[in-house]
Amino acid sequence: MSERPRWFQTTAIDYPNSRPHIGTAFEKLGADVQARYRRMEGYDVFFLMGNDENTVKVSKRAAELGKPVQEYCDEMARQFREVWDALDISYTEFVQTSEPRHHACAQAFIQKVHDAGYIRKSSYEGWYCEGCEAFKTEKELVAGKCPLHENLTAVRRSEPCYFFELSKFQDWLLAFYEANPDFIRPESRRNEIITLIKNEGLQDVNITRRGEDWGVRVPFDPEFTVYVWFDALLTYITGIGYGADDAEFRKWWPADVHFIGKDITRFHCALWPAMLHAAGLTPPKQVFGHGFVYKKNEETGALERLSKTLGNVVDPMDIVTKFSCDAFRYYFLRECPFPSDGEFGWARFAEVFNSDLANNLGNLYSRLVTLVSKNFAGTLAGTAGRSAPAIEGYDPVAAVATVRGHVEACRYHQALETIWRQVLDPANKFADSRAPWKLVKTDMPAAGEVLFGMLEPLRAACILLKPFLPRSAQTIYASFNFAKPWDEVTYQDAASPAKFADDLKVLAALDAGKVKPLFPRIG
Repeated sequence: MSERPRWFQTTAIDYPNSRPHIGTAFEKLGADVQARYRRMEGYDVFFLMGNDENTVKVSKRAAELGKPVQEYCDEMARQFREVWDALDISYTEFVQTSEPRHHACAQAFIQKVHDAGYIRKSSYEGWYCEGCEAFKTEKELVAGKCPLHENLTAVRRSEPCYFFELSKFQDWLLAFYEANPDFIRPESRRNEIITLIKNEGLQDVNITRRGEDWGVRVPFDPEFTVYVWFDALLTYITGIGYGADDAEFRKWWPADVHFIGKDITRFHCALWPAMLHAAGLTPPKQVFGHGFVYKKNEETGALERLSKTLGNVVDPMDIVTKFSCDAFRYYFLRECPFPSDGEFGWARFAEVFNSDLANNLGNLYSRLVTLVSKNFAGTLAGTAGRSAPAIEGYDPVAAVATVRGHVEACRYHQALETIWRQVLDPANKFADSRAPWKLVKTDMPAAGEVLFGMLEPLRAACILLKPFLPRSAQTIYASFNFAKPWDEVTYQDAASPAKFADDLKVLAALDAGKVKPLFPRIG
């Protein structure tokens, strides 16, 4: 038996100075779809997430609350994981940068880069944005402020430090991009990085701080701690054993994809591959820079970037608790294109929920389960061993191929659109035109054939939706006696006719003659 292909992916690690909001969750949803899809396709998947704790923001927040920093970090890690679990994010490992294993990893890595001759001691003076915890050039500031933190004025800082000699890697990086055109995705992000490097060049990077108690100590000069970005990027190798378990590290590295926000592509696409090359390691295969989620002001209609200062941050749990995990997942994956930007508004959320989930997917499921249960005693006789009748406009092979291509390219909104337009819509049109709820009164065999026909696209849809809506998809599948276990279904099964050990049976129970709705209408 051949060994399963492996798939290693990561998300950006988060500052735990506040709870995650819907924008933070958007990245994790996109990554989770890819991880779940790869598992369905037979990959051995390692999905790494974590929190970025060795920062001034975190130590300041802990001091404000009167808590020891480690206690604060552990509590916030618990809260973050609580949200990710509520959203069914299927991560393999969660790394805290305050953990001893991360400190050991970071120290081993920086020592290796130092020994290779790419770290020098000097001093640095420049404009520093406390929000980004990064120095900014004059060109990056607008009226003395970082565009990403308009409420903070950049401050002038001068300090002794160690530099990573990033400037030495400019030619190597440009050649690497040329040889690996898929390294930066989508294409727009790739063009931005290449243009930036060619026009502005690369400068050596300050990678340490002095006089701070919180953080990773520099092994060759303990007076200094490792600066947050040089430290944080190393999380991607901490979780797979760098510096501790060489066999495990070699099994998973290089990463197949890093999922990150478009605002930090410069660190991931220039600094990170140069750091790895300096340490004698292969860069990741791909960095995918996704867009942002903007909040729609319901009064003015204006789109606002999520900000605690503006008071427009939405906690994911506000949506999950009131509606459901899958309702949350569907809205952001359908309405917010992963490669670009999207928006959230409560009115639009209700509209999408009702039209796509309640009236389409949920209604098709409810009709089928209810009609078969009430009129055929839960069993469609004569369906064993034969295929369902064809439905006009429904081509499962073509639909699966299209969805697969969109998922692998992280075009999740297009994948979902395909499932609705090419799978669910034909099934609902077929149902509306044949009206089995009327046929059961005049022609039971014909009604049974219509219901059997409706089942096939519903089954295909729930298989295709497994990475997107894991709970609802499983509920639908488990409502019928399909021969193949849910844990074993693949996308190829969605393109092939259903198989039954016996006649088609409905296994879902009715309550007072009705099936429990998957998505109760809003309003």
